[in-house]
Amino acid sequence: MTSSTGALRPLLLGLGIMLVAFNMRPALTSVGPLLDAIRTATGLGNVGAAYLTTLPVLCIGLACTLGPVVIRRLGADRGVLLAVAVVALGSGLRGLGGLEPLFIGACLAAFGIGLSGVLLPGLVKREFPARVGLMTGLYTMVLCLGAAAGAGFSVPLARATDSWSFALGLWGLPALMATLAWIPFARRPDPAERAVRRRPLWRDPLAWQVTGFMGLQSSLAYILFGWLPVVLQSRGLDATEAGFVASLMSIGQAPFALLVPSFAARAKDQRLYAAALLALAVMTILGLVFGPLAFALPFGMLLGGSLGGLFGLGLTIIVLRARDTAGAADLAAMSQSVGYTLASLGPLGFGLAHDLTGGWGASVALFCLIAAAAWLCSLGAGRNRTVGTR
Repeated sequence: MTSSTGALRPLLLGLGIMLVAFNMRPALTSVGPLLDAIRTATGLGNVGAAYLTTLPVLCIGLACTLGPVVIRRLGADRGVLLAVAVVALGSGLRGLGGLEPLFIGACLAAFGIGLSGVLLPGLVKREFPARVGLMTGLYTMVLCLGAAAGAGFSVPLARATDSWSFALGLWGLPALMATLAWIPFARRPDPAERAVRRRPLWRDPLAWQVTGFMGLQSSLAYILFGWLPVVLQSRGLDATEAGFVASLMSIGQAPFALLVPSFAARAKDQRLYAAALLALAVMTILGLVFGPLAFALPFGMLLGGSLGGLFGLGLTIIVLRARDTAGAADLAAMSQSVGYTLASLGPLGFGLAHDLTGGWGASVALFCLIAAAAWLCSLGAGRNRTVGTR
């Protein structure tokens, strides 16, 4: 019985990680398709909408700073349980209606998302050291499918229930299911795990390059999670059509999110992957904003592929640039705390640029500048080196 349970544990743990990963994006991607309905019902202006898409990303960054503390106090396994429970609470809170529950719930859910994002890379390195690329790709793919579900089903749910807030609150249910499913894995931390004191990385240039790449490529994704449906509706698509394109963008992330980490983990150098994916992101956003709407669906799928590949590549680089499990958690905490704080400025800047100019040209130019900065960071982050060495 014991040996059978031990043999099944990696499979069950892997499934548990996938359930947690599924809930790391719907709280973020479900808002964009409903943003016009929220603004109509609550009187939320353009600046308020920009803050609604920015504050959760900032909360993700703040939560990431607590990763090492949570590992020492609770252990990574119990930390994941706490994180996904907070996602469930925050997502459900949005169902109460009104701006206060919406903002508070969004920030709470984002806090749980940020905490789980720091803990999962270390768990993968600890539990699946020989399959880092495969497991990173799998949970990134499932994460992208969760993003697609949030983008694609939120408008139909709102219309079926005649309530945007109830539709947002329903996303607390899959997070609650993941919380219950993770309970068997919430074991006590090993004394050695709690005793680890991680080396500071703030003076390590490579750590900063990884942080810059992670934050800037995430900024591109969060810009599009929050603003792509609005852009498409301004071009003439209705809310359902715009949500469908956003959902396809998220679905398009899945195959790239699976394949890019698997191939990149085997390569000696990840710089070419970063350059190709960033170029694809720039070309497809230009096509969506300025090209014919007849090509919105294929452009959306390709844009999603670039974003999914970049996110999977960023997570893979974190694991590859670390020498051990503790180093992976440390680098994940730094790159995601600082990185997501940096990423939070993207949606805000994108929205403010539109508000100031009345068009999308300046906003798209900002997107391209962020992509160029991410490429510059990838020149260092993609090298075959590890943090803490020269």
